Parts: sequence; structure tokens; C-alpha cells
Amino acid sequence: MALASTSGSALNPTEYLQQAYEKTVEATSFLGEWQGTTTACAVILHPNDKQDRQPAVYVTNLGDSKVLILRPQEQAVLYRSTEQWHWFDCPRQLGTNSPDTPSKNAVSAHIVIQEHDVILAMSDGVTDNLWEHEVVQSVVDSLEKWEAQGGDQLQDHGEAAVGGRMVFVARELVAAARVIAQDPFAESPFMEHAVEEGLAMEGGE
Repeated sequence: MALASTSGSALNPTEYLQQAYEKTVEATSFLGEWQGTTTACAVILHPNDKQDRQPAVYVTNLGDSKVLILRPQEQAVLYRSTEQWHWFDCPRQLGTNSPDTPSKNAVSAHIVIQEHDVILAMSDGVTDNLWEHEVVQSVVDSLEKWEAQGGDQLQDHGEAAVGGRMVFVARELVAAARVIAQDPFAESPFMEHAVEEGLAMEGGE
């Protein structure tokens, strides 16, 4: 799918998301049985500008998916996207009967980064079950484990080795979230939000 910026700026991920959304609606409009909604987030890695080759990211987000940018050696969060809801457990989303669109509702940001920073694009399957500090700790621990064991012992040889370290980090993060999701008595961000809304709830989501 060819996407082009019409706003005059070099990179506009929200505009790209809007174009993709419109093309998807057009492609599925004749298929009356196709229904559903989705949240969306996207990150573009690109030099900051033509003179300054320092890397930067351009982020767009709509709904309760989340982008986190971490600096593991400092255990620091450089950026966190803002989650969006209409009301509890009903995020902004694209699709059937939803009034939301990227151009009207998506949030965006531009962040300068450096080598070894980690960019996470996560659905609520992670963020409803792990608090931010737990996400950071999982990433830091996974990177340290990978380095300590040389990576080879942790690599799934059924997949290509390209990006093996970050595949391992992602798998460890998903595994940690799954533990909470399957525990009916666990404390979780989802439970905390539900209690704030006056709902009696415990466990992951």
C-alpha cells in the first residue's frame, strides 16, 4: 500500500494511519459480513533530520494500545503514549460503528533516541496485566539474561536468528503478562482501574 504525506511534513504517521484506515474501509465496504474494531499504534524509526543523523521515532496511537520507549541501562522510561478511552474498558478504536478516526482522535509524538534504546508497541494484553515498572524490569532482566548466556542457548532455532535478542525480550514480556492474565487472584492494572470505577474485580484480564 503506497502512502504519501499531503501535509508538507516529511513524516506524519497519523496521516499514514488515516490513509491506511480509509483504504481498509474502501476495500471491505462491499463485504457486508465483515465487522469488528481495532486499536492502533505505529512507530517510524528515522533520522532526526538531514543534518542531524541522530535516530528519532515518530509515534501515533489511537486507543489503549501503548508505546513505551525505554533506556535499559538507566532503567528509564523516555516516552509513554497516552491511552484513550470513551469509558472504562471501551477504548477509542477503528472499525464497525465507531466514530473514531486517526485524523480526529490519534495522538502523536516525535522523540529523539539513541543506540540501545528499546521501543515497545504493546496491546492491552500486556498493559492490562503488567504495571509499567514491571514491563521495564522484564525488559532489563531479559536483556541481561541474553547477554549472560550468549544468546545462542536462548534462541529458538525454528525461527530466523535476525532480531533474536528482541524476539526473546518480547517473548519473556508476553510470558510475564500471561501469568497474570491467567491468575484469577492476581493484582493487575486492569483490576486497579476497575476498582477505581467502583467495580468489584480481581485478577488479570
